[in-house]
Amino acid sequence: MFQYISKRLFQTLLVLFGISLITFILLQVVPGDPVELMLEKRADAQTIAKVRHELGLDVSLPQQYLNFLKGAIHLDFGKSYFTKEVVTTALVRCFMVTVKLASMSFLFAVVLGVACGMAAAINRGKWVDSVLMTISIVGVSAPSFWIAIILQIIFGLKLDLLPISGFEGPVFFILPSIALGTRYAGSIARITRTSMLDVIKQDYIRTARAKGVKEGLVIMKHALKNAMIPIITLVGTELGNMLTGSMLIERVFSIPGIGKLAVDSMSNRDLPLLEGTVMYIAFVFVIVNLLVDISYAFIDPRIRYGKGAN
Repeated sequence: MFQYISKRLFQTLLVLFGISLITFILLQVVPGDPVELMLEKRADAQTIAKVRHELGLDVSLPQQYLNFLKGAIHLDFGKSYFTKEVVTTALVRCFMVTVKLASMSFLFAVVLGVACGMAAAINRGKWVDSVLMTISIVGVSAPSFWIAIILQIIFGLKLDLLPISGFEGPVFFILPSIALGTRYAGSIARITRTSMLDVIKQDYIRTARAKGVKEGLVIMKHALKNAMIPIITLVGTELGNMLTGSMLIERVFSIPGIGKLAVDSMSNRDLPLLEGTVMYIAFVFVIVNLLVDISYAFIDPRIRYGKGAN
């Protein structure tokens, strides 16, 4: 168990280092001078050179990368070129908004997706199965921004039940959470159904039923637990997607989260802010996948005791 977790931690550090290097290289080859963009090309060459020196852009690329790496280790990405706000402060502010949206979307997607998937598996071949899987296909296929606009029209404009923009309180996150979580709920429902059907066919499920174990206990204690690994893998990936922000949903509902911050930093070629945002997104995905890998060891004893841990 300890060896398994240690190996995953080491791999996590390597991945973060690789992402930092790739991010730095890609940002250097992107056309456009951030200093000229910041000064709107109205300054003379002497002023541009002075600003480049103040921002540390006049040193060699290897030295710039070392400075970036040193700052990343200390969670110090400098200040935004345009707003002069500390990058870490901007990330924390936007993260607090995004995490609220992600939490509600995640809860909605997991509860609805797992429940529908289990119901479809238990009623395989019946009308319940067909209806639920049809709905899940619609949920997966429909663009999230389209769902968002439909929800705004129905519940915000027509029925006047919920606000259609802003983030002042929990009620403001209801429509964005549904719009963001619908697609993920459809995916979870489909993988839950498939995984449950694979488990239900196993001999130990038939044995439990033959012994007179109640059906609800068979499904919840035996079937669902052993069907969890594919579900957790998908759920973990989707949690990472939610925590890194949804550009379209945040745009439609005017939510100043990580997605909006990433778009703004790319548009302005605000290197410190863009580097900080990319590293945040990478960190979230890597940590979520690490937690998913570790959770395997608690669900599957074969991994816990070193079998199949590679």
